[in-house]
Amino acid sequence: MPPPISDEVSTVVLLGISVGLAMDALAVAIATSVGLGRVSARQTFRLAFHFGLFQALMPIMGWFAGHTVEPWIKDWDHWLAFGLLSGIGFKAIRESLGDDDSRPGGFDPTRGWSLVVLSVATSVDALAVGLSFAALGVKIWYPSLVIGLVCAAVTTVGMRVGSWLGRRFGHRMELMGGLVLIAIGVHILAEHLGLFR
Repeated sequence: MPPPISDEVSTVVLLGISVGLAMDALAVAIATSVGLGRVSARQTFRLAFHFGLFQALMPIMGWFAGHTVEPWIKDWDHWLAFGLLSGIGFKAIRESLGDDDSRPGGFDPTRGWSLVVLSVATSVDALAVGLSFAALGVKIWYPSLVIGLVCAAVTTVGMRVGSWLGRRFGHRMELMGGLVLIAIGVHILAEHLGLFR
């Protein structure tokens, strides 16, 4: 009789999945923080908390959804991520090209709808992980916690790196950050459409 499938995922595999899922969050954290210059602890907490929260919730949603919605999710997740990241990217570019005097406080992606949009865009892929765990019979609660914590930690690092770049290179880094967000969206779209194969 074959051994039963384990309902736990190994620590090494789980950390690998967590880091892999967090890479989009890292790139977006760097790109969105460069225009802020000196990033406050509150801004860092907001982005890290929301990115980690959404990254933890998406696998749970995918796990509960099971196979019934898998084909539908695969059809639209990359388009959603592309649209959301491109929208925020174009907004950052527009702000970077504006007159400094006409920009009270500048564009802060760690507030309001921009924060929600970025949180969704960076965590959509985690739905597929939840679907996979459901298919393998893996329990979801502990993995989702680890995925969220790793994402929050990686986002914090990204915010610090982006802040340093923003202070060092000024508002032209905000333009670069917007371009990077759009590039991430294009990369996600191209990857899912099989253009890199």
